[in-house]
Amino acid sequence: MPGDVSDIGMSDDLSPGLEKRLRQSAEDTAGTGRPDQDCLTELRTSGLLATAVPREYGGVGGDASAVNRVVERLACLNPSLAIMAFQHFAVTSRIVEWGTTEQKSALLPRLADGVYLAASAWSELGAGAAKRLLSSTADRRPDGTWVLNGAKSFTTSASVADLYLVLVRTDGPAPGTDTDTGYGAAGQTFFLVPAGNPGLATDLSLDLVGMRGSATGFVSLRQCVVHDTDRLGPQGRAAQIIAGVRESGATLGAVALGVAQAALELLVDHFRRGGQLDRPVVRDRLVGLATEVESARAVVERAGRRSAPDPGTATLHSKLHASAVAERVCLEVAGMLGSTGYNTGSAVNRLLADARAVALMGPTNELCRELLAAAWQG
Repeated sequence: MPGDVSDIGMSDDLSPGLEKRLRQSAEDTAGTGRPDQDCLTELRTSGLLATAVPREYGGVGGDASAVNRVVERLACLNPSLAIMAFQHFAVTSRIVEWGTTEQKSALLPRLADGVYLAASAWSELGAGAAKRLLSSTADRRPDGTWVLNGAKSFTTSASVADLYLVLVRTDGPAPGTDTDTGYGAAGQTFFLVPAGNPGLATDLSLDLVGMRGSATGFVSLRQCVVHDTDRLGPQGRAAQIIAGVRESGATLGAVALGVAQAALELLVDHFRRGGQLDRPVVRDRLVGLATEVESARAVVERAGRRSAPDPGTATLHSKLHASAVAERVCLEVAGMLGSTGYNTGSAVNRLLADARAVALMGPTNELCRELLAAAWQG
């Protein structure tokens, strides 16, 4: 892999052999519903996980645009692997922004070289899309350590991650602090919990329709003891950290964009092999689909550049638009493939399920709409 991922495009920097393995892995895991350990090893050793790590910690120092390009490229080949990489980048960026000097020195080099794969454990049953009603708790003991208890659901990379960013309820923030960001609530705190902690357990019993190779499952916390040095950011101020995620410009829309691109390429290849690319009606519909994909790419790139007056709003719009485009493109591709696409072995069905999965990932599309509507109301 090149040393600088900022120039990664849609047709270079990944060897044909690696591309083939990633595509085949996407097909295989769609059947098994289990992560591909060989592909994870490829990801860890590829150099791509260093994208969001500053150079002084052994990373590439890539910005949100670089993260989005890498995620898009991976999603075009293997959406499950792309969402795992996206979550790794998200946790990495939070450590860069909020970590102590000691946390950065200890964790960022390992996140860069692939020794550590990071995951976010925020969601839980009954908490709602906005993560306001958490039941997971952290209680501080007299010796300064914390005891975490609770259960997290829909955690990507469960069982394969080495480090989890866990969201729990603690004491409230400092008096007078405004933490109403529309996502999360006052009194919530983040902790960095290594996979080897005896109080942390994972469960991959979830049988998802899409993103089946993403190791998405449950994380249980039972008398999980962590030190105060494992706390990320101020106590009770997790909502403020979460709000910064939107401002970063890194967007799940990049995953949806890669899925849409893959569906378009699948259809082009189908008509090329059938010798039908010269038919005007085929070319007209292909151009229409390609234009939709390019519109999604434009909003994702705008979010990554953080050039909009309100970068957070641009990020939310990019997720909404790109995920909607991905689903429309996949549906139309399935229709144009006809009977070829109407079988369980067709890749377009896997891509459609993956596109729908993006809409359900946090913040869900429903929550994105609520946050955008709330912005109009001040």
